[in-house]
Amino acid sequence: MTKARPNIIFIVADDLGFADLGCYGGRPARFGDVSPVLDQLAANGLKFTQGYANSPVCSPTRFALMTGRYQYRLRGAAEEPINSRSRHSSTLGLAPEQPTLPSLLRASGYRTALMGKWHMGYPPSFGPLRSGYEEFFGPMAGGVDYFTHCAFTGAHDLWHSQAGVEEEYAEPGYLTDLISNHAVDYVQRMASGAKDGTPFFLSLHYTAPHWPWETRDDEALAQQIKGSISHLQGGNIHTYQRMIHHMDEGIGRLMATLQAHGLTDNTLVVFTSDNGGERFSDNWPLVGGKMDLTEGGIRVPWIAHWPAVIAPGRISEQQCMTMDWSATVLDAAGVAADSAYPLDGVSLLPVLRDPDETFARPLYWRMKHRSQRALRDGDWKYLRVDDNDYLFNIRSDERERANLGPHHAERLIAMRQAWDVWDATMPPIPTDATVSLVSSTKDMPQR
Repeated sequence: MTKARPNIIFIVADDLGFADLGCYGGRPARFGDVSPVLDQLAANGLKFTQGYANSPVCSPTRFALMTGRYQYRLRGAAEEPINSRSRHSSTLGLAPEQPTLPSLLRASGYRTALMGKWHMGYPPSFGPLRSGYEEFFGPMAGGVDYFTHCAFTGAHDLWHSQAGVEEEYAEPGYLTDLISNHAVDYVQRMASGAKDGTPFFLSLHYTAPHWPWETRDDEALAQQIKGSISHLQGGNIHTYQRMIHHMDEGIGRLMATLQAHGLTDNTLVVFTSDNGGERFSDNWPLVGGKMDLTEGGIRVPWIAHWPAVIAPGRISEQQCMTMDWSATVLDAAGVAADSAYPLDGVSLLPVLRDPDETFARPLYWRMKHRSQRALRDGDWKYLRVDDNDYLFNIRSDERERANLGPHHAERLIAMRQAWDVWDATMPPIPTDATVSLVSSTKDMPQR
């Protein structure tokens, strides 16, 4: 590891499927490769094949990323997900007193910014600037239109930081491009300080490829779907692939900016998705998607690029989840967690240095939706959905089609007991926690 502390760029896509990127087996689009920039980052860095999101839905994963802890410890993260109707809530958000990844880094001398989606509560009780970021541009809600920048409720939802507070803000343009523009501008402004020993932490949280299904050329469509941006009647795989490509282009501009300022070698770039894919995503060979604890809902792309530390062209089968990357970033920056809020995440820094280095990492999940629970431990996975218990060998059956529970009853019992022991260490799911489903079987068949 280099002596200088790395700059860190943490990129999160929204509802991206496991196989949507070319480097994860995704199909080319009509226009060509969908994700050439991200594919090249994987080729020049480290690709994880057994990486998971902390949740199969947006905001809970973001709580885990911010805190490095299981999201179940926080009331706001019990919402599946936080919805726009909570705009005036003083309880459904990331409490400012909670130490966060940006607040810990900022206290150690890092500059910090979030460009993109927040989705962890609304001002005045919550917001990025109350949780460690110096700068912010983006939406507060879970989903907004790419052109009108209005949320599900129809309210305008684009903000930026001004004089130390978040203010509503209007800026015309396609949201993916706007987020990229602000990220590039931030790196340009931080470059001089980074070269002089003041590193930066940039959270780049795209809304792409989350609905509504709009490409850069669909501004007229945005006017047609006002008041119904979940866009259940629209979209297709071709639009979806183009939306990913627009994000990929923005990441390409960001990488070119790092290169132009000589910052590439000692900048750790991490890329992932907040959960598994949705309507038009490709999760092959996995089953399920967003809102599911089957593999398609939680296993996501994880790419790490850091030329000073990571050798190119490497692949890791290390099992990990979102909060492990929070611990990894702190470790790479030489920053300790707050002792009053110990991390649940485990640093992957040894794996970045040597991808052949692996360690046992049991991973736990639970959902109010369909009473789901899961434990991944080595090759095995215990899963409960709708009060039905399953046992799968993920190494041999990634599609979770062959239930081995009846044939390995002792293993099933042991993993169920292990899940129960873990669950007892977490607060119970609040009875008033809400599950917000955008679509149902009335809108489209089940997966």
